[in-house]
Amino acid sequence: MIDKATIGRIMDAANIVEVVSEFVTLRRSGANYKGLCPFHNEKTPSFIVTPSRNTCHCFGCGKGGNPVNFIMEHEQMTYPEALRWLANKYHIEIQERELSKEEREAENDRESMFIVNERAAKYFEDILHNNVDGLAIGMQYLRSRGFRDDIIRKFRLGYDLAQADALPNQLLKEGFKEKYLLQNPDTGVGVGLCYKSERDGKLIDRFAGRVVFPWFSLSGKVVGFNARKLDSATKGVQQKYVNSPASAIYQKERELYGIHLAKKAMTQENNVFVVEGQTDVISMHQCGIENVVAGSGTAFSVHQTRTLRRFTSNITLIYDNDRAGKHAAMERIDMMLPEGINVRLLFLPEGEDPDSFARNHTAADFKKYIEENQKDCIQFKTDYLLQGVTDPVKRSEAINSIIRSLSLIPDNVVRATYIHDTAYRLGMSERVIIDQMNKMIRAGKEKGTTTSQGDTPGNTPAQQTPLQPATPIQRASMVEKMLVQMIIRHGDEVIYRDLETDDGNTINFNVAQYIAYDLGQDNLSFTNPLFNRILDEAVRHSDDEGFRAESFFLNHEDVEISKVANMLSVDRVQLSKSLQLSKDDDGLREQVIHLILDFRMDYVEEHLKELKAKFRNTADITEQMNIMQEIKDMQEIRNALAKRLGKNIVV
Repeated sequence: MIDKATIGRIMDAANIVEVVSEFVTLRRSGANYKGLCPFHNEKTPSFIVTPSRNTCHCFGCGKGGNPVNFIMEHEQMTYPEALRWLANKYHIEIQERELSKEEREAENDRESMFIVNERAAKYFEDILHNNVDGLAIGMQYLRSRGFRDDIIRKFRLGYDLAQADALPNQLLKEGFKEKYLLQNPDTGVGVGLCYKSERDGKLIDRFAGRVVFPWFSLSGKVVGFNARKLDSATKGVQQKYVNSPASAIYQKERELYGIHLAKKAMTQENNVFVVEGQTDVISMHQCGIENVVAGSGTAFSVHQTRTLRRFTSNITLIYDNDRAGKHAAMERIDMMLPEGINVRLLFLPEGEDPDSFARNHTAADFKKYIEENQKDCIQFKTDYLLQGVTDPVKRSEAINSIIRSLSLIPDNVVRATYIHDTAYRLGMSERVIIDQMNKMIRAGKEKGTTTSQGDTPGNTPAQQTPLQPATPIQRASMVEKMLVQMIIRHGDEVIYRDLETDDGNTINFNVAQYIAYDLGQDNLSFTNPLFNRILDEAVRHSDDEGFRAESFFLNHEDVEISKVANMLSVDRVQLSKSLQLSKDDDGLREQVIHLILDFRMDYVEEHLKELKAKFRNTADITEQMNIMQEIKDMQEIRNALAKRLGKNIVV
């Protein structure tokens, strides 16, 4: 773990212009720098680097942040990896806490396993390209599949000799320990390249006589292998493909084939294609489509979905156009929707799979087919389940399945849009769909089944809440953003000076303290938990010497907070100094007070809507009278707020 003092030195040393310049050609534009965005394709530069804030921001795709954010996004690194990258660039020694004996042993085992896998991958490659059998058998097979030599090298494909002792003998000769060649299922140590013969205890090569496909981690390390018997040898063989066994560095439900090569294209295209096999991935790359990955087998896990979600929320699933393909699609839809994924489906022409289709079409043809034939997941499910169904019971079962999928969508706005579209397709009332969906959500919460399949405690998606017929409070969301923007930009600036307290002392209020004080009077808070964290931290650090809110949040150790700070600290239009407004205490105070009043007005308006809906759904006279009194009280508060805001109220 990197200590906070070292993180501080790294953040102080990292210069955003120097860091971005290693990847983007920048030109000076006034006080800032401008270049073509590295995260999406563009012809006109919209990527702005601001030295004064030590941040970057793309006005086209919205990506950017401080130096750590940029390196994480561009190089697809974790937070610690990005810090180490910057530390190396600025020659800063990393100070990390000392690991325990057990932690050191585990780290050494993991590193040794990666080294063994890398050596094995080079061994398989060398056999394929330089050995007589490798060329005559392995290379001939790969070329017969239509793979070019440059693509074979790109994916580091290999061949394993048929002699079952050749690989273990070579690795043992080079000094690799036996425990790393085998697999210990209890400890996870060992990559399982070999297993022991029950007859004489000798090591036997697991992949002997097969073409080998290495699997790489996100950062490009070899985590495991998949090996295939050649066509001429598969007759009567039950296991055409053999995978590396599970280990501390490889669990097939967590890995994605081709992810290390697809990550940049996924970000630029803002989409990823998910196919079923590794040869599909290879053929699509050869065709010119690089934003493509595959799982291991037909199953797809929540973890794999979340890995892709780091790069894009748009996933297109490509399947064979048969019953098995459509069944697999149905399963993945309900697993991906809770993760906030925009799922689309593409079924290839009958008799085709991505491998064959890519080999027979150009990238332009393939992309054209995708654009013309991909379907939205809810649209597909509706068409598929209701096709030819006339029986009322079966139709109701199908509709309930569709509504259950809608209930999994975490974003209320997206969900409401789907409900409107689905109601039109089904010829049903939106009210009926909403009522049924809310029942499902509530029933799921009572049973504790609101998490996605494969979730583990502490790692669950945001739980869905019942959708009300009322329209989303878009304006309230904007007011929240503006208040938080005020906290980030001016949270440390004093707007009330020398206020006298009851005990005769005087205090000052800065922007963050005043917002927290005012909202706290009525126990109000932001709807976004991240915004509440920003306010709490701004107040907590207000008395720290040298505290500057904007710098603090832009360089925050929590990546999500620093991203929000970057987004809210950027001006859409860069004003010249002569046009910029001066900010004195009075002007800033008036803005803060006005925003808080707007926030309160939004809260009151929404509460009034809830009370009126409650009144309509209540038959009890006494309760109706109580609700009417609450409505009257809220209207008086609303009118008082409107008077202070200078607004006219229309009942």
